[in-house]
Amino acid sequence: MGVVSDLLKNIELPEMIQIRQKFDGTHIETDRIPEVIAAQMKQEKIAGRFKPGMRVAITAGSRGIANISLIIRSIADSLKDMGCEPFIVPAMGSHGGATAEGQREVIESYGITEEAVGCKIVSSMVTVEIGKTETGRPVRIDKHAYEADGIVVCGRIKPHTGFRGPYESGIMKMMAIGLGKQYGAEITHQDGFHHFREYIPMYGKAIIRFAPISCALAVLENAYDQTRELVALTPDEIITEEPKLLDRARTYMPRLLFNACDVLIIDEAGKNISGDGMDPNISGRFPTASASGGISAQRVAILDMTPESHGNGCGMGLADCISRRFYEKLDLEATYPNAITNTLVGELKIPMIMNNDRETIQLCIKTCNEIDHKNPRMIRIKNTLKLETVEISKALLEEAKAHPDIEVTGELSPMKFNEQGNLW
Repeated sequence: MGVVSDLLKNIELPEMIQIRQKFDGTHIETDRIPEVIAAQMKQEKIAGRFKPGMRVAITAGSRGIANISLIIRSIADSLKDMGCEPFIVPAMGSHGGATAEGQREVIESYGITEEAVGCKIVSSMVTVEIGKTETGRPVRIDKHAYEADGIVVCGRIKPHTGFRGPYESGIMKMMAIGLGKQYGAEITHQDGFHHFREYIPMYGKAIIRFAPISCALAVLENAYDQTRELVALTPDEIITEEPKLLDRARTYMPRLLFNACDVLIIDEAGKNISGDGMDPNISGRFPTASASGGISAQRVAILDMTPESHGNGCGMGLADCISRRFYEKLDLEATYPNAITNTLVGELKIPMIMNNDRETIQLCIKTCNEIDHKNPRMIRIKNTLKLETVEISKALLEEAKAHPDIEVTGELSPMKFNEQGNLW
């Protein structure tokens, strides 16, 4: 036992109890997704933009979106039914290590393979200048997408983790940053996130003007990480309707139904869950001063990294400590391109590293100020997407019982660790 372990050994861990948070579960059943997309694509305002023989690029991003492989496949099938030749273009800025191979690997890890979606994947970091913004800035997008006869922008709309504006995470951002590849990501980030409110629509509108954008398919999810809405938009509607869809998406989001806690334990974080590994809109830990929200937690711990992250630990600097198993999966070559591109070096700082989960949690409790260290207010979640089943400590139990949208489903019991000191 080392000095650190010795300092933490007497920190008692509270008993935990499972609860269920209740949200609006309205969603589209998975087996209905193809017919919903087909109906959206058959609308005259959309179908009229395609002609037989057109080569059409479909964008695929770097987020873990529910049913994304099926959604992409359904778009491709609709295009084939119209006589078009679809292909997939990774649209994720600098993610995937800012390499063509890395970006292809990211989308394939989400099930977006050529076999699964029924068309080719064309992954490249080569961009071409297509025009200039209204302020004279050059606009560049993926060369293969630009050379296609049409582009279908498929993306999830939701609140962003670093800024607030009429267009946040969604279609405009996927065009400005995703299709812009490393260049697009770098040029939009270079002046800071407080300019995103201005830059995202500025570049997005320029791409609509100069690139062959045929339509967009907006994906909205409910609080249970299920597909809630699938909406096809014309280029003009991207401009007018995306802000309205963002307002709806904001109401659909999950959240922790507590205002504050002493310690927030996050079992896993990763790029497939959020651009910051853990969604700041949930964790309350934001990488910029341009956004706020989420729970107020004095200490935040991350215990593990998702396999889909491929070693990208972006957002770890927003936590106070990490378990060694997270650290051992960290690949700095996959992580640092994010900060080099978005200029947010703070969120990539490596937090305190503890030997195992037990010591990670003990450290969080010990370093909290002005709390009842024998009875800390503690919350444990799987990740910031999965918020239906949550564990809380005894100190939060009465608050939970009084909340109309919380159901206590378990019994108080000690936290269970394996021989390595990691949670089961």
